[in-house]
Amino acid sequence: MSEFLLTPKRERRKQHRPGELLEAALDLFVEKGFAATKSEEVAAKAGVSKGTLFLYFPSKEELFKAVVRENVVKTVNEGALEVANFKGSCSELLKTLMMEWWRRYGATKASGITKLISNEAHHFPDLAAFYQEEVIDPATRLLQDILERGRATGEFHDFDTAHTATVVIAPMLFLIMSKNTYGICLSGSDQTTPENLIAQHADLIVRGLCTNPKTQ
Repeated sequence: MSEFLLTPKRERRKQHRPGELLEAALDLFVEKGFAATKSEEVAAKAGVSKGTLFLYFPSKEELFKAVVRENVVKTVNEGALEVANFKGSCSELLKTLMMEWWRRYGATKASGITKLISNEAHHFPDLAAFYQEEVIDPATRLLQDILERGRATGEFHDFDTAHTATVVIAPMLFLIMSKNTYGICLSGSDQTTPENLIAQHADLIVRGLCTNPKTQ
């Protein structure tokens, strides 16, 4: 008999409760923003009392941090591990990272956190500092590590990695903000999708960085 069947139903429900609360919080934070979301709304959406919510997350700020760690920080950490174990060229790695970033974050509802931070960071400086420390800085370092690796091996030209990282990131952030503000509004054929645009952007970046772009 499996461990699942041996665990009482109420205990199984309790074990899943933090995940259910984080899912409810993500939905409401993305829909309404941080300031407008009330703790009791999160609890009600998850089917528990406000007191139960605070047993797991003692404040709305801690709940938000947990949502970010579950939906954004985890993705950055997974990317860092994959970058460390990647065996191909830096060009291939950069393209893969950009496409996976969209698949795992940009195309998901969690990407609404980016808009939330952009809109509300000036009202909640502590949360902005948290997001900078746990999301923006590690993600930027991850990208810079790839660029510096390619430069060190001679695959890429000599260039300023910090500025180049911004050039890589900016159009992708535009796609996220567009998606979460008014939906992706793209002109052209039906083939003009965010995935195709990111692939084109990655190809242009790599061709500009590579010392031998004809091989890319």
